[in-house]
Amino acid sequence: MSIVVLPSCTEKAGNYQKFTEDPLLYCKTVKKLNDVVLENNFPPMIATRNYAYANIAAYQTMVAGNPQFQSLAGQIKHLPATPTPEAGKTIDFALASLLSFTKVGNAVTFPEGSMMGYYDELKEQAREAGMTSEILKNTVAFSDTVVATILKWSKKDNYAETRSAEKYTVRDEEGRWVPTPPMYAQAVEPKWNSIRCLTLDSCSQFMPPRPPVYDIKNKNGLYYKSLIEVKNIGDSLSDEQKHIADFWDDNPFKLNVSGHVMFATKKFSPAGHWMNIVGIAAKEAKADFATTVAAYTETSIALFDAFISCWDEKFRSNYVRPETAINRHLDEEWRPYIQTPPFPSYTSGHATTSAAAAEVMTHWFGDNLSFTDTSSLEFGIESRPIKSFREAAKEAAMSRLYGGIHYQFDNSEGNTCGKKLGEFVVQRLKLKK
Repeated sequence: MSIVVLPSCTEKAGNYQKFTEDPLLYCKTVKKLNDVVLENNFPPMIATRNYAYANIAAYQTMVAGNPQFQSLAGQIKHLPATPTPEAGKTIDFALASLLSFTKVGNAVTFPEGSMMGYYDELKEQAREAGMTSEILKNTVAFSDTVVATILKWSKKDNYAETRSAEKYTVRDEEGRWVPTPPMYAQAVEPKWNSIRCLTLDSCSQFMPPRPPVYDIKNKNGLYYKSLIEVKNIGDSLSDEQKHIADFWDDNPFKLNVSGHVMFATKKFSPAGHWMNIVGIAAKEAKADFATTVAAYTETSIALFDAFISCWDEKFRSNYVRPETAINRHLDEEWRPYIQTPPFPSYTSGHATTSAAAAEVMTHWFGDNLSFTDTSSLEFGIESRPIKSFREAAKEAAMSRLYGGIHYQFDNSEGNTCGKKLGEFVVQRLKLKK
């Protein structure tokens, strides 16, 4: 006669690590935050703040249980040491990492509680996969200690202070940025250069050269030639150029106007697009859980600092958009193929941030990882083949010329500065031992 002991409903046996350590689960978790950011119209630079702090929390949690990777504390100079696990307690560090990402992501976004349904879902799925109540309790408790440290640290980055900063003064002068149709919106985040950097020594560390002198009368000058280039290309776009412009548009809030009807459409920002690309690349490279977390984290850090660097220049030069100059001097009815966003032209934010992200991703996955970027399918835009991250960054930069919202020098200088910044991030941060 044999005795069979069956597991209870609450303590079901199972290999829960197969669930918690699945790198695709981390990709899914980042996408959950990406969806919240998209739905609530976070501007591009604020989106990078959301991604960076959530990923850093996840990484610092993961590192506590993985001796192959090392803490960012000290590497990011002002990041304090995060808590270590209590001796003798079994913790699932992968689940703790997921929970840390989700809870910090919830705290730095709105509406309140937007990520907590998913947080509870992760815990329930871990239980169903066989994690005991004791291990789950230890895991949640450890995650909470890291989350508390990261959130306290995040509140010292000057973000709250910029919420009440003096508004940008629009001066309607030749060569200077002014709001553009159809929204004629005020400048977005003109004080973003006062946000604390994560790796840069200063926001102007990778300041680009001065833009060409605005001179609409000199038809042989660089400015006039660059302006005509924008108009001529915009007037004769091929289907391929239109697809590139649409694919990399990444406008989080586009105002559509048809007669008296106005409605908005949403997409993710450039940073959200690159977060998606990290997930696609990690899957293609068959990266494990820890490497996936590390790649997301370092990429989000590069995006965060790249936006600070770029915005420092945008509101230094306050450079006029092509649309404004074309309307005033060449064709008052001309409109770019994609909508001009509400901030100065020089340099291109997409060019800068894409180049920075590409350098970090090349560091993690190599220079010849090719794949199909399916990120924009949810917006009805056909996927594009990616030959390498650096090529993708160059295409993202060119998309702004095809879209009619940037001069070529905006894009080329942005790409150059972003590449230098990305190289600096890779050199400054040593995640893997």
